[in-house]
Amino acid sequence: MKLFKTIFAALIVSALFTNCKKVLDKEDLTHSTPSQVFNDSTVAILNINYLYTANQPGWFGDTGGAIGGGGDKCDEFYSDNAYVKGTVTIETVGDIGTSVNISNNYGRIRNINQTLQDLDASTLPAGTKNRYKAQAYFWRAFRYFDLVRLYGGVPLVLKPLDAIGQDAKNAALLPRNKTSECFKQIVSDLDSCIKYLPAKWSGSDYGRISSAAAAAFKGRVLLTYASPQFNPSNDAARWQTAADANDKAMQILTANNYGLNPSYDNMWFTESSSNPEAILVTGYNTSTTDQNQNNNTYDNATRPAYLGTKGGSNQPTWDIVKSYPMLDGKAPGASTKYAYDDSKFFDNRDPRFNKTIAYNGCNWPINGNTSYRLWTYFYYNKADGSGVKTTEPASATNSGFYLRKAIDPNVSVANAPYVGTDWMEIRYAEVLLNQAECAAALGNVTTGYTNIAAIRKRAGIEAGADNQYGLDAGMSPDQMITAIMNERKIEFAFEGKRYWDLRRRKLLESTLNGSKRTGLTVTLNNNASAKDYITGTRDASAAASLDALYSASFTVKTKTLDSYNIAVQAGDYFFGIPAAALLNNVNLQQNNTWGGPFDPLQ
Repeated sequence: MKLFKTIFAALIVSALFTNCKKVLDKEDLTHSTPSQVFNDSTVAILNINYLYTANQPGWFGDTGGAIGGGGDKCDEFYSDNAYVKGTVTIETVGDIGTSVNISNNYGRIRNINQTLQDLDASTLPAGTKNRYKAQAYFWRAFRYFDLVRLYGGVPLVLKPLDAIGQDAKNAALLPRNKTSECFKQIVSDLDSCIKYLPAKWSGSDYGRISSAAAAAFKGRVLLTYASPQFNPSNDAARWQTAADANDKAMQILTANNYGLNPSYDNMWFTESSSNPEAILVTGYNTSTTDQNQNNNTYDNATRPAYLGTKGGSNQPTWDIVKSYPMLDGKAPGASTKYAYDDSKFFDNRDPRFNKTIAYNGCNWPINGNTSYRLWTYFYYNKADGSGVKTTEPASATNSGFYLRKAIDPNVSVANAPYVGTDWMEIRYAEVLLNQAECAAALGNVTTGYTNIAAIRKRAGIEAGADNQYGLDAGMSPDQMITAIMNERKIEFAFEGKRYWDLRRRKLLESTLNGSKRTGLTVTLNNNASAKDYITGTRDASAAASLDALYSASFTVKTKTLDSYNIAVQAGDYFFGIPAAALLNNVNLQQNNTWGGPFDPLQ
C-alpha cells in the first residue's frame, strides 16, 4: 500500500503495535518512552511515519508554512491579498520565532531533531538506524528550505533545545545563520538521504523518501540558490553546482526507470507506485472511516459547486488562459499555421490547455459522464437586453473558467469529498526543466531544446518540419531560460510552482506590476426572448461545431478582476522578520531589505 498522510495524536508510539498495522494508521501514542520506541524497529518506524504526517506537502505544494502554493499571489488565480496589493509588512509572513507551536516550521524541526537524537541513542542495527535517520534528515532539509526561501538565513537548530530554566531560555536566543550556511546544511542533510536510502521503495513502504526524491529535491534547492533571488551577481560556480546536482538526479532517475508518464492528464490517476513521473508523492485515499480517512479535498473544492458538494474555488484567470501556446507550440499570434482570435480562444491550442482549463461549451468528462459539457454563459431575462442572469445553477465562476487538472472524471457527486488522488510534489518533468535551466545558465542550450521537446512531445504538440516542437531555432542562453520559464508556466500550471519561480528569478515586479488580473465573460446574444433560448440545443450545437455556436450565439468580453494595479514590493524577495520574533529573541536581526542589518545574500 502507499504511505498515506494522516493525523497522529502524539509523537510517541505504543510498543504494542504489530507488523500487520497499516504504516500510518492512527493510534493512541501515549504511555511509552523513547527507549521503548527507538529500540524496536517496528515501533520506531511509526514515529518516522509521524514526521511524514507533519511535513508532507499538500495540493498546490502547500507546505503548511506561511504562504502556501502562491497561485493567488501571482497571475494564476484572483485573490485580493497584501502581496499583490503591495501592502506586505514585517508582520505578514509570520513563520519564524513568533510562537512555540507544533504546526510551525520550528515546531516541526524540533520533532525531527528529537527523533534524530533518540535514534542516535537507540540499539537498532546500523543499517536500519541510518535509513530512519535519512528520512528525518530529508524533512529537516525540507523545513529549512521552506524558511530560507522566505527570509534568507535563519537560526540553524540541529538538536532539540531544553525547554525549562533560564539557561535553556538563554541558549535558545540563537542568531541567524548566514544564508550560505543554511543552504550548506540543507545539502548536507540531503546528501545523507541520497547515501542511505533506496532509489525506490515498494509494497507498504511506497511513498517514503527515496534517494531519487532526495536528489531531485537537492536539484531544486541548488537551482533556487543559483537563481537571481539569491545570486544577483550570477556566480557561475553556483550554477555549476546546481547543474551537477540535477545531472546526478537525472542519472539516478534514469537508472531506476523514472520518466515522463505517457499521458499528461492521466498521470494524476495512475497509481503512484506504477507512475514513472512520480518522484516525491503525498498519498491520499478514499476512505470514509475515522481510522484511515485521508481525502485530498482539492477535487471537491475545485470542481464547479453544482458538480460537487463544495466547489468553485481555484478559478484560472484569463491571463493564464491566453498564455497557452497553439498546437504547433508557437505563441498565440505568432503561429503561421494556426490563427488566434480571442473570441475563439479554445481553437488549436496546446493540448495541455484542454486538459487544464474548463470553459464555456467545453466537453468535460466528469461525474462519470463522458459527454458532459460545461456552460458558464450569461443570458438576458428581459427582452430589452437587461436583467442578466447566469446559466450556472449555483455559484457562477467569477473568472469565467474552472480548473480541471487532476479532477477525477469518474468520481460521483456523492463521492467528491472522498477523492484519493495523490499529490506529486516533484515529478520527472520538473527535473528535466531544472536540468535545462542550469545548463542554459552555463551557456548550454542543447539540453533545453532536448528536454523541452520531450515534454512538448508528451503533451501532444506538433513536432513541426524542424522537429523542434515550436521552439525558435538559434536561441541564446537568456532566450532559452525565458523559454524554460514559459514552459514551466504551462507544464506546471496550478501546481504551486509559478509564484516561487517568479520569485526566485526576481520576475515578480516585471511580470505583474502595473497590471490587473482579468477574467472572461461569455454572454448569450439577445434575441428579445427574455430567456436562455439555446438551453435545449446547445450540447448538440457544440458537438457539431463549437466555433459556429460561438459565432452565432455568444459575445465574448474580458472583465477586470482587480480594482487596483498589482504592485509587488521589492522587499517581498526576502520577507521581514515579525516584531514578535525580534522581541522574543534579542539576537535575531531584521533583513536589510526591511531596515535591519542582516544581509540575506551572504
